[in-house]
Amino acid sequence: MSEATINFENQDLIRALFGERDRHLRKVRDSVGIEVVIRGDELHLFGTEVQVQHGREIFAELQILLEKQGMLRDGEVVRVIEAHLSGGSETASNHADDAVIVRGTARSKPNGNGAKANASDGSINLFDRIAKIHPRTPGQFKYVEAIRQSDITLSIGPAGSGKTYLAVAMAVNALRQDQVRKIVLVRPAVEAGERLGFLPGDMHAKLNPYLRPLLDSLNDILGFEQVKRYLEADVIEIVPLAYMRGRTLNSTFMILDEGQNTTITQMKMFLTRMGQESKIVVTGDVTQIDLPPEVPSGLIDAFGRLGHLPGLSCVELTTQDIVRHRLVGEIVKAYDGDQQIAQKRRHK
Repeated sequence: MSEATINFENQDLIRALFGERDRHLRKVRDSVGIEVVIRGDELHLFGTEVQVQHGREIFAELQILLEKQGMLRDGEVVRVIEAHLSGGSETASNHADDAVIVRGTARSKPNGNGAKANASDGSINLFDRIAKIHPRTPGQFKYVEAIRQSDITLSIGPAGSGKTYLAVAMAVNALRQDQVRKIVLVRPAVEAGERLGFLPGDMHAKLNPYLRPLLDSLNDILGFEQVKRYLEADVIEIVPLAYMRGRTLNSTFMILDEGQNTTITQMKMFLTRMGQESKIVVTGDVTQIDLPPEVPSGLIDAFGRLGHLPGLSCVELTTQDIVRHRLVGEIVKAYDGDQQIAQKRRHK
């Protein structure tokens, strides 16, 4: 027996989703074969892994329709249920910079593995927005599989190779499958060769320029309003690296972005924050190190020092994994020669 929980803003939304005299609820429950229990603002689904997955995805899509239209029609509920159970396709694709998001109700037929059914094609199920993110290159596929299989994943790759975007998608996936209770996104506050000087505002306003790439990925994957709710509820936390010292985080998916700009001491500090039932992903581009030339990069050091540890994976993406505008790959290649020379000088 499997269980899943769906959170709602209030019980009025649940009542509207269920319909008059619970007629929409009965259609879903009887068609899928799940048991549904309401506890406050939470919906608890019980059944086999496949049944619970179908129920979760159907209720999520019905919620999207409800929020768009303000009501649900019987015919719409039936169409959503039939599309999921038959594997029918009503998809529309949206190409993000670093991966493909496929929205709609298309699903491969159940294989009995429930929530892990996505792993065969590398897709990342986002559940609440009825979307999947698909790795677009063999390197990205290897990266996603490493995150699935390992407690700690270190990733090096050029700009546009999907390091951050796919890590955030995997964090959302883990949160939606109740594998973790929280997502913590971390970045070192290192200026990219510029002096920004004094920044006005509170701590969050001062850190926003450094953490903007993580927020952009979150907003694209979850939507602005959902991200806002998660931040307010402390389900998602965005933290500068220095504020991680002394913490131990259990049941948390931690992502350290721009890891190439950490020192060896900072990297050790971050990796040792890991508690029980947690995952860590560290990403970075070693051709864009903004540390002083005499300071070794903690990410490069970790690749060499920790790569042999069981449960830890090191993945290196290349220019072949760049999926932004075609010119991005050409630009990276054009600068590669100079960057390799600089790296050799840094490590002499």
